[in-house]
Amino acid sequence: MLFLDTPGLHNKEPRAINRVMNRNARSALRDVDVVLFIVDRNKWNDEDDYVANLFTAAIGSKILVVNKVDLIDKKGKLLEILDLMQDRFPTAEIVPISAEKNKNVDVLFEVIRKKLPEAPFYYESNQITDRNERFLVAEIIREKIMRQLGEELPYAISILIDRFEEKEKLTFVEATIFVEKEGQKRILIGSKGEKLKRIGSDARVEIQKLLGRGVMLSTWVKVKTGWSDDERALKSLGYDEY
Repeated sequence: MLFLDTPGLHNKEPRAINRVMNRNARSALRDVDVVLFIVDRNKWNDEDDYVANLFTAAIGSKILVVNKVDLIDKKGKLLEILDLMQDRFPTAEIVPISAEKNKNVDVLFEVIRKKLPEAPFYYESNQITDRNERFLVAEIIREKIMRQLGEELPYAISILIDRFEEKEKLTFVEATIFVEKEGQKRILIGSKGEKLKRIGSDARVEIQKLLGRGVMLSTWVKVKTGWSDDERALKSLGYDEY
């Protein structure tokens, strides 16, 4: 099974970064055999409506995945939600899961498997991604930033790996974190640099696990005004590769 995790879809954001992500997500919908639309158990907003329309129009087999069902106290409430979803998406197969609790995830995989055509391997059987290590390292740093800062900097950051050099015992990684405003830079660095230190420390631990060797990680924060609304800047930062 090859999984394509698309960027998020945004129907009310006019910036170039949102247009780029939307293009890539819509392109993926045209190229796959099965489309999974993952929704919260009982939350729905305008963004979900936008994605739902694309999901309905997709050519591939459709699976609606209702997540976080472990937070539903009453079985009758879950059945009510599933019935509503089935009415809304009559051609989709509905699979309730709890990703955190690993509940029904095996059922989801089996549903996916049955809908996929048999095909030869496109990649080596032990290959888990087509992204290189520099990309994965940047994504680890981004994840640690989001975990530390929550929604304070949504889509206002980009990571550029300036140096990735393997030496005898260590891999040296230097990364620049781009933000758009001085205020965002202050948030990211934190008082006396504590937030950036914590982000770097957490990222280094995970990068070492990824690479299987010691890592020396250095991070800097720079302000690059307007990068998220400049398609040329986005391309230079690797967003055309999503």
